[in-house]
Amino acid sequence: MGLIYEKKGGIVYLIFNRPEAHNAIDPETVIALVKAWQDYRDDKNCRCAILTGAGEHSFCTGLDLGTTIPMLTGARPPENDEEKILVSDPGLVDKATLRNFELYKPVISAVNGFAIAAGMEMVQATDIRIASENARFGLQEAKWGLFPLGGSTVRLPRQVPYCKAMEIMLTGELIDAEEALRIGFINRVVPKDRLMEEVETVADRIVRNAPLSLRNIKESVIICTGLTIMEGLMKEYKLGRDVFDSKDAREGPRAFMEKREPRFMGE
Repeated sequence: MGLIYEKKGGIVYLIFNRPEAHNAIDPETVIALVKAWQDYRDDKNCRCAILTGAGEHSFCTGLDLGTTIPMLTGARPPENDEEKILVSDPGLVDKATLRNFELYKPVISAVNGFAIAAGMEMVQATDIRIASENARFGLQEAKWGLFPLGGSTVRLPRQVPYCKAMEIMLTGELIDAEEALRIGFINRVVPKDRLMEEVETVADRIVRNAPLSLRNIKESVIICTGLTIMEGLMKEYKLGRDVFDSKDAREGPRAFMEKREPRFMGE
């Protein structure tokens, strides 16, 4: 099973589960990821996702160079049902890696080792990023005659300084967790044995907040990026008014005045 998908309270866990292959993404994992993201998006009881890898050494090292990449480049034919599905619908890879999947719920990446190629690109698609001290990041596609097609040429220069983005993509060299923190790519670095504790602390804070507020804040940030200031402010106003007109917007202040925890329903 290339992906473990679990739900605990309002938090879902997506765990890459191929530690023997450095959690590289094979065709089976692609399909499992698509189903997991769709379920998380559609389940009203789920308010935050945590993305991480099994084992101690790798978060995710991208699409499997021995199985997935040769099949997608036409170097070999599909050999099983999962591979045939993937060849018939290459867009599944874009959905699995969050390159082209509309998801306005929060996602936290717990980077517990190597995050390379599509692994690093999935980190770019997450909202909060916490890494262990042994984490390493890189986009090595140019080393193998490939292209970082998971969104890096669009997202990375918007997330870190242009010259650092270009160095990462053009050299294919890895950067460590401290450098990723220094350039603003991740939120914080913690000891390896405290990674999930730290991530779950953040996730617990998020799930206590109003679901509609969370969703519309994230949608506004994503949609308004690239718009003119006036266009962005108009879009923000519409998304903000939807929140202010909700039942949760009445519940929050009421709970504050009554000195109790709010009971948000996402309505």
